[in-house]
Amino acid sequence: MGDAIRTVLADDHYLVREGTRQLLETSGGVTVVSAVGDADELLDAVRRLRPDVVVTDIRMPGGDWRQGFEGIDAAHAVRAAHPGVGIVVLSQYSDALSALELFKHGTEGFAYLLKDRVGDLDELLGAIRAVASGGSVIDPKVVEGLMARHDLRGEPESLTPRERDVLREMAHGRSNGAIARALHLSVSSVEKNVNSIFTKLGLEASADVHRRVAAVLAYLRP
Repeated sequence: MGDAIRTVLADDHYLVREGTRQLLETSGGVTVVSAVGDADELLDAVRRLRPDVVVTDIRMPGGDWRQGFEGIDAAHAVRAAHPGVGIVVLSQYSDALSALELFKHGTEGFAYLLKDRVGDLDELLGAIRAVASGGSVIDPKVVEGLMARHDLRGEPESLTPRERDVLREMAHGRSNGAIARALHLSVSSVEKNVNSIFTKLGLEASADVHRRVAAVLAYLRP
């Protein structure tokens, strides 16, 4: 089965934290190397223990974090200091804005799941395995909310093979320049494909719409 995935778990509710820890460890595929109760303890545990994955609640006390985004701010801080650590954020809210906030710098190695998925061990383990290998996971209910919020009128299936290639690279969090290098295209060609993707998915220009992230989430939709 391979080595167990070394995981740091963060949740400010003791019973939830311990219940999740026991659930993960009984799977045999995950070793919880630390279970902590706030964002500061999370950052310290990651620094000391260098886990493969962090599983964190979206709301946690501690430090100078934005109210309601403590877990996401901590996730970004972990990623900045330790780029190889996969991160699963658990939330009780199917809030598309929170998902956009998590994925605003890229989707690679991030997962956003509703907290009621914790009871489904296979789903939680699937998300942990995905982010450990650099993949991304987004809860289907959150994607539905995002689609409604941004009125996505198109489907990824309407894209050309080249546009789907570009969108796949976007889903890995790559910039236009990095996409151009990966696909052996010019940057201007990538830009044209990106704009075509936005048009086909109905993502019109707007200061408050993260079109790039919304397009990626459309691609990630099950």
